[in-house]
Amino acid sequence: MEDKTNIVKRLVTFVVLTYGISSVFMAWAISAGSMRAGGMLAGLGGMWSPGIAAILTQLIYKKSLRGFGWGWGKTRFQVWSYVIPILYVGAVHGIVWLSGLGGFNSDPLTVSLGSTLKNFALVTVGGSFFALGEEIGWVGFFVPQLAKITNFTKTALLRGIVWSVWHYPLIIGGLYGPENVPVWYKLLFFTITMTGVSFAFSWMRLKSGSLYTGMFMHASHNLFIQGIFDSLTTETDTTWYFVDEFGAISAAVAVVVALIFWSKRKQLEG
Repeated sequence: MEDKTNIVKRLVTFVVLTYGISSVFMAWAISAGSMRAGGMLAGLGGMWSPGIAAILTQLIYKKSLRGFGWGWGKTRFQVWSYVIPILYVGAVHGIVWLSGLGGFNSDPLTVSLGSTLKNFALVTVGGSFFALGEEIGWVGFFVPQLAKITNFTKTALLRGIVWSVWHYPLIIGGLYGPENVPVWYKLLFFTITMTGVSFAFSWMRLKSGSLYTGMFMHASHNLFIQGIFDSLTTETDTTWYFVDEFGAISAAVAVVVALIFWSKRKQLEG
């Protein structure tokens, strides 16, 4: 059994390094007014900061990169990790469409199947590469280390909160989230949403033993919440208050997701 104090030291080191390394790229992006600054280097560096921080932390304390969950694990966990965001994002937008808070836009569905599949594949591969950088840190290192010293509920909550706060400079700096929604509103519902889905991320990582569940879930989340379902939705004056990662309905659905995986916490025992 590892000493709790040593684990806490590693966790604190990881968080400090993550925030410190990413601050350079976030400051660059904010000053340039775009995450695409430097030919996407600002965005890439920001998203890979947790992974770099985790690797450095592990090398400092353990002189080894074991324990991240580099193995593939069972394929069904990888498949479900990609599907789960489609389900919860679909639920959010389904509610929005049916309630009239936003309309359904069928135009993207008219694109040829071949072109759609090609673009989908390219975006998924690219998104997975970006997401891998974050999830080496969050589910590869942070979640399993936390799980050694506390229960699943606290592990998922802490991952969600630390993960959410890490995004705050970009939200406050105006680079992340809809422009017509107040910053306080975005911060509040973003935190609820990301903490809610963190229960799914954490459960899948601990159950599967593979960090790639986080990579696939993160890539799918970004693609469907920021791309596909947004393009299928026509806006009203208030649509952005309910959808994306900053909306009230997204937050409510994320709480349901959290409750579902929280109810399955006993499956992680033993």
